[in-house]
Amino acid sequence: MSRTSRRTRSTSLTRWVLLSALAAGSCADSTRPGTGTEQRSSLARITAPVVSTDDAAELAADNRAFAADMYGVLRGRSGNLVYAPASISIALAMAYGGAAGGTASEIAQAMHFLLPPERLHPAFDALDLALTTPPGDSSGFQLSIANAAWGDRGYRFLPAYLDLLAQSYGAGMRVVEYATPEPARQQINQWVVDNTQQQITDLLPAGAITLNTRLVLTNAVYFQAKWLTPFDPMSKDSPDGTFHTPSGDVTAHLMTGPDILPIWSGSGWEAAALPYVGNTTTMIVIVPDAGTFDAFEQSLTGDVLGAVFAGQSTATPGAVILPRFKFVTKTDLVATLETLGMKQAFQAAEADFSGIDGGRDLRVTDVVHQATIAVDDQGTVASGSTGAVFSRKSAVLSSLRVDRPFLFVIRDDVTGAILFQGRVQDPTQ
Repeated sequence: MSRTSRRTRSTSLTRWVLLSALAAGSCADSTRPGTGTEQRSSLARITAPVVSTDDAAELAADNRAFAADMYGVLRGRSGNLVYAPASISIALAMAYGGAAGGTASEIAQAMHFLLPPERLHPAFDALDLALTTPPGDSSGFQLSIANAAWGDRGYRFLPAYLDLLAQSYGAGMRVVEYATPEPARQQINQWVVDNTQQQITDLLPAGAITLNTRLVLTNAVYFQAKWLTPFDPMSKDSPDGTFHTPSGDVTAHLMTGPDILPIWSGSGWEAAALPYVGNTTTMIVIVPDAGTFDAFEQSLTGDVLGAVFAGQSTATPGAVILPRFKFVTKTDLVATLETLGMKQAFQAAEADFSGIDGGRDLRVTDVVHQATIAVDDQGTVASGSTGAVFSRKSAVLSSLRVDRPFLFVIRDDVTGAILFQGRVQDPTQ
């Protein structure tokens, strides 16, 4: 089996400002011994990347800005919504590593990749490693991240791109047979199932993989954690109660939290922090004033989120009454990313991923994302996965269904002599 980058969470932001790097070796394509199913760089994962405090802070701010931009587009859909910005950012950072020219510029703009590539990829490496370093008390806490690349058998990928995947993302190039699209799709989806603890079972929908597909980049995030102090689901102070939805009131199962949770407010909103065991991860609940939800959503930016987070320094202890919830969101991100300015990557005439294969024959044909979340009195289970599908620009017929009149020619290929020729208008006669 191919390696994935699976670990568990960091104790603090400083964990991902690491001070030394492994010495870099030479890059070469290789097949992992004993598997015959992976094309891999000879270089190892850099487990101590050199990342400055400024770069760490920049990536955090940029990822927050992207998360807010993504919310601004996705909010147009009806109902509940969950997505995993970290999963999307990591998957598209791997794609960005193979982009060039205007294609790379648009990806950087849409994703808020403001660091130059030579600093961006180590910063993502450090972030991944920090997120998946276990906290001091990891009982009841799990955060795992996995990255993988899936390349078509016989297609050549540049050694430099394989180096990038190996060193900064811990991913090799798994070899699959896109000549048989459905088994390849099932293989990739099974990897997602395995790396999200069966939470996401069908990331790539039917038809996402075709005979033109040459590469799929995947990321999977799985999170399960108990509250530092559990809610009381049976508290007499919080029986089932009314929840005011945009379309009318409903009855929801409410949970009362301990009266020691940080609560604070700002202009037009209130917020609370719900910490998980280990004290390294927190759910922030933001509640706009009654009747202002749409306006608050519309004004949400990365800076607004940053201000909300910073406001916790003024918090005072209080109790939080929260409903249980559980749902799944499936999203095709192509239109969303185009709205954010990432357009060339999807266009046959302009896409430039020459950093992947040395040519300009690849474009992104799909970016799919799925996320799940379940919150109850004990804690939270959430998962997210992203897949970016790269296909050849030149058209390849996926099938030819001969279901109408046709001509036929039987030709001797050496001499060119036509031995038989005819037509079929009704094959049943």
